[in-house]
Amino acid sequence: MTRLIVAYFSTMLVFLAIDYVWLTRVATTFYRSRIGDIMLDQPKFGYAAGFYLLYGIGIVYFAIKPALESGNLTLALFNGALIGFLCYGTYDFTNMATLKGYTPALGFTDLIWGTTLTGVSALAGAWITKAVMG
Repeated sequence: MTRLIVAYFSTMLVFLAIDYVWLTRVATTFYRSRIGDIMLDQPKFGYAAGFYLLYGIGIVYFAIKPALESGNLTLALFNGALIGFLCYGTYDFTNMATLKGYTPALGFTDLIWGTTLTGVSALAGAWITKAVMG
């Protein structure tokens, strides 16, 4: 159990750090220029926190735990990328189907971002956990 807690916090530290850079340096301008009329002036941080808390559990359970159990950390990268693809894909395809202005360019950019971010974060979390816990 301690190993999974280390995995969770190390993964979320990496995920949040990378996503923070994306959201504050790139995505805000990118998204606002494309869907500004439906964006809030300020995000609702409570809902964002809920996403991050739950998503981290999914990354640990479906990507990192199997990688640590098998001893194959590359599995964390691939399973993490798959989780990112499925979750961000669900979000983006739903938005493209239901929201005006949520274009394929926007959706696919976000899908690639989520796939990459989740895979890299899962690999980093697995690596850190193995380094710390053995």
